[in-house]
Amino acid sequence: MPTDPRPVPTPPPAAAPAGPESITGSAAILRTLEKLGVTDVFGLPGGAVIPLYDELMSQTGIRHILVRHEQGAGHAAEGYASASGRVGVAIATSGPGATNLVTAIADAYMDSVPLLAITGQVFSTLMGTDAFQEADIVGITMPITKHSFLVKTAEEIPAAIAAAYHIANTGRPGPVLVDITKDAQQNLMEFSWPPKVELPGYRPVTRAHGKQIQAAAQLLAEAKKPVLYVGGGVIRATASPQLLEFAETSGAPVVTTLMARGAFPDSHAQHLGMPGMHGTVPAVLALQEADLIVALGARFDDRVTGKVSEFAPNAKIVHVDVDPAEISKIRVADVPIVGDLAEVLPDLTAAYTQAAAGAAPDITDWWARLGDLRSEFPLGFAPASDGLLSPQHVIQRIGELTGPEGVYVAGVGQHQMWSAQFIRYERPNAWLNSGGAGTMGYSIPAAMGAKVAQPDRVVWSIDGDGCFQMTNQELATCTINNIPIKVAIINNSSLGMVKQWQSLFYEGRYSHTELNTGHGSIHVPDFVKLAEAYGALGIRVEKEEEVDAAIKLALETNDRPVVIDFVVSSDSMVWPMAPQGVSNSFVQYAKDHSPAWGEE
Repeated sequence: MPTDPRPVPTPPPAAAPAGPESITGSAAILRTLEKLGVTDVFGLPGGAVIPLYDELMSQTGIRHILVRHEQGAGHAAEGYASASGRVGVAIATSGPGATNLVTAIADAYMDSVPLLAITGQVFSTLMGTDAFQEADIVGITMPITKHSFLVKTAEEIPAAIAAAYHIANTGRPGPVLVDITKDAQQNLMEFSWPPKVELPGYRPVTRAHGKQIQAAAQLLAEAKKPVLYVGGGVIRATASPQLLEFAETSGAPVVTTLMARGAFPDSHAQHLGMPGMHGTVPAVLALQEADLIVALGARFDDRVTGKVSEFAPNAKIVHVDVDPAEISKIRVADVPIVGDLAEVLPDLTAAYTQAAAGAAPDITDWWARLGDLRSEFPLGFAPASDGLLSPQHVIQRIGELTGPEGVYVAGVGQHQMWSAQFIRYERPNAWLNSGGAGTMGYSIPAAMGAKVAQPDRVVWSIDGDGCFQMTNQELATCTINNIPIKVAIINNSSLGMVKQWQSLFYEGRYSHTELNTGHGSIHVPDFVKLAEAYGALGIRVEKEEEVDAAIKLALETNDRPVVIDFVVSSDSMVWPMAPQGVSNSFVQYAKDHSPAWGEE
């Protein structure tokens, strides 16, 4: 080999590690966030975080978005995290500021959203005295966080925030709270990076045990009626590509829960749709009739199982989850597998390929049965009976005109279910909603956070008129900060999902679910005027022929938020529906009660 004639440059001497720098605790908070890669935070100042906000005046590396309510900060951080996969950060002051974050923290806990909540606390010398705006937020949130830190000295700040960020974003993601006293923010400390982070006992398992993988693969190779039951854990693990390979290798049908919409493409031939109370009949009955369920990042939620004792009575269970506490919590697993799905699924694919090498399983009859269910029970809806817009049609057109690259953020209720049913999801992180907690008011701030995280995508907030009235003040935040989300209010002048239950199970006694009672055709509030007051473009749509034009105008308007008030029928219901607490073998019930069966 000839020798390279070029002289070898002498490397410069290694720079000595930077010595400790004396800064305030508040500066240390921001410096630590920067070091962790945080670029955007959502918050609202108050007495106990004035030192931190004072430091923000001279800090330019982090964009702070001033919300109008701390709950909005929490949901915005959730939307940011769910759209991007990065940790969302929310800041609030002590007392009521911190307690206003509780709903968003609980929401993030239920849906495994990586959230870092930073709250101010009164001076450490005043803690326990019922000082002004004092609240034990660590104690309050203990059941709804992965972990909480109470920081009383400036020196603790970098390690506490670094540890919180790590915990929020590893294992099963979730919210972590860091409560920092005002004197800790004001005092000086010697900042150096990285801090020493010690988390004894926190060792999330990512690689599964080989024998469990082999056992699961063998069950799948022998199954005659397998189903892949996909939960939101697949999306949190960014394991959609691995899921696609595993599903195509096994040939098994796939169902995606409310939290997993988009984890597997809707257009794929193996996808049966969403299971659960308002799921498709093929998806629901596939689980019910299966002889093997491979649960991937799913937790056997009551909305999926119905009456647990009668759920999938003939099925063996393979349960894969990064959180060992979820496995066998509701349905005992025949093969429990603890691990990160991004690592487990390739191992399962390889093991299944080997197990099925001798004789691939014949599931032709199973697919014939599922094909019959698809033909007999297509997902559809009947036109509104009162001449008003069909909400399903409106939502379907939003999805069709925007396309799969958009982000769709729903509130909670009927519009949430219709959005899950009638928009086609082809990629993960395109569908955001409050699944476990079912939080009204989630959509507007979460869409705002999603747009900050994904500024080049179209972001729709699909909201009900009830949900919208809980957090619409964040439209001001959107206008002032140039966050041009699109808002579709599915306005049926009622709390639609509660009203549906009252209609079906309470003999039509509509107790306090009519939002516009006594005002006839008067809009209270007038959402168009409200939108304009917030600096948004306001549009009202009452005729079907106006739907497409309004959506297209919204898609063309990117210099401000857009709010479309779609006045829809209050009689529309979400179908299919399996009533709470009954068996999922509900086809006859659904056929008897739904006007939509067979409707295209």
